[in-house]
Amino acid sequence: MQQQNDFFECVYEVVRQIPFGKVTTYGSIAKYLGASKSARTVGYAMNAAHAKPDVPAHRVVNRIGLLTGKHHFAGINTMQQLLEAEGHVILNDQIQQFDAVFWNPNA
Repeated sequence: MQQQNDFFECVYEVVRQIPFGKVTTYGSIAKYLGASKSARTVGYAMNAAHAKPDVPAHRVVNRIGLLTGKHHFAGINTMQQLLEAEGHVILNDQIQQFDAVFWNPNA
């Protein structure tokens, strides 16, 4: 369990760096951390991040910009509302113009 907690903390450090108005993906974070096959584990870390108000988990989406983690937020549309407050346009649970707002931690 300690190893998983350490990985989660590494994920949170990356997520804290995502600029306001930008989003990244589970896979991009996993690749940045040298664990490219661990996108799902990054998702688990995001699910557990809601107890950490300094981790903007709403800025992490799937590889095509879908709000796949939205059901882990309190409230019905909280993830969407947080993203819209940062200027994102969401249609059918997907960020529009995803390429323009994607932040690559590997760049």
